[in-house]
Amino acid sequence: MKDKLLIGFWFLPLVLAGVVMASFPGKANAEPDVVSGEMTIEVTIDAPAGNRDTRLWVPLPVSDSFQKIENVKIEGNYTTQGKYKEKETGNNILYAEWTKPADGQRMLALSFRATVRPRVNRDFVETSSPLPADIRQYVKETAFIPTGGEVKKVGDKVGEGKTKISEKARAAYDWVVDNTFRDPSVQGCGIGDVEQTLAKKGGKCVDISSVFVSVARAAGVPAREVFGIRLGKDDGVSDMTKGHHCWAEYYAPGTGWVPVDPADQRKMVFEKKLDDKSDEAAKYREYYFNGLDPYRIAVATGGRGYFLNPRQKSGPLNYFMYPFAEVDGKAVEWLAAQKELKYKITFKKL
Repeated sequence: MKDKLLIGFWFLPLVLAGVVMASFPGKANAEPDVVSGEMTIEVTIDAPAGNRDTRLWVPLPVSDSFQKIENVKIEGNYTTQGKYKEKETGNNILYAEWTKPADGQRMLALSFRATVRPRVNRDFVETSSPLPADIRQYVKETAFIPTGGEVKKVGDKVGEGKTKISEKARAAYDWVVDNTFRDPSVQGCGIGDVEQTLAKKGGKCVDISSVFVSVARAAGVPAREVFGIRLGKDDGVSDMTKGHHCWAEYYAPGTGWVPVDPADQRKMVFEKKLDDKSDEAAKYREYYFNGLDPYRIAVATGGRGYFLNPRQKSGPLNYFMYPFAEVDGKAVEWLAAQKELKYKITFKKL
């Protein structure tokens, strides 16, 4: 009975807000109300024998209005481990260190149960209230999110004649969908270089999502990236090691943060070889504005080029989505071949 009451309370904000479920393009039925399963993230680090300074940071997902994270378990041969909150963004971190000399690999396994609802927020009321103080930072330019130059020109164009934030956000989303493509040659999820992506028009999810955030901010819309991991759709155990994904959110006064995913729209068009002017491409365009599928969890929100907690020695981090490690104060190689730092992510659907 207690579990039923908790689940009912978890769904209550969705009912009160009037949020509705949305049919996913290409499927006969609506997306499932809930996706649930067990995720395991296994990390190994190669360090020289006798090493006394190996450190690891892993994004730690937490419960919010769309996802419930529970039954968290942490195992490994670390010296110490702990949960921390990153000061600048508020993101949660699992930190471990190995300070005693040992032969072999340094190992850590993080497992938890995730229960996720579709991130759908299509029916909402937008007020003319001023932006809260803690939201204003998401309109500002940063080293990673430019709002001047060519970006400003686009922002001025998409914001012209519009007064509502949601209208400007939709115009920014449509511009990004119309002016970018998915580039499968990009390593990982991309580096999120906005000017580079604008120049070549192509990229992966971090690249395309960062372009949306930049254009939206240039138009006066508070926006940020969201970093996460996809969940397997098949019954049984799915290998999600390559399932990291980045989408975006914009802030609408009176409602809060609203999800958008132009990168997944571009991915669906690419993978299905769709004509951009086709009805199916248009359906994906509509679906990924103000609504996302439930096959994903968020692990970190916003923030680029910052220091973790505890602070790393090798300099600021571009973004925090993958496990990150240092050996003797130097960041270890992980992307592409996963050399010194290796990880495996699995999801067992329940």
